Amino acid sequence: MRPGQKRNRARQLRREMTDAERRLWSILRNRQIASSRFRRQVPIGPYIADFACLEVRLVIELDGGQHDRSLSDARRDAFLRRQHFRVLRFWNNEVLQNLEGVAWRIEQELLMDCPHPSLPPHAGEGADHAS
Repeated sequence: MRPGQKRNRARQLRREMTDAERRLWSILRNRQIASSRFRRQVPIGPYIADFACLEVRLVIELDGGQHDRSLSDARRDAFLRRQHFRVLRFWNNEVLQNLEGVAWRIEQELLMDCPHPSLPPHAGEGADHAS
């Protein structure tokens, strides 16, 4: 798919979101989880990721029954990992039935990248030391 075609396809997918995508987007938009900015239907290489936080290189994919043990999903995940993205996959029914649990899991993944704000710096960080 050419870049212009991929961009147009991403726009179409944003207009035609599934119920699960709409539900997840309602909690990802406007930095609601760990103050992280997510985008939806993001072109990355030859693929379009359902959701991505580019700052921490996290991709979230929603899967319906057609994705069960999909070889194409495995190739996609491998490509994204080679591009230094982490990939979280959730089933559509997880999002529809347990949005709070999905949000918690996403937040945990995001917080793995962020040091706790109240912890002191490690030795040699953030302070000048006289030698």
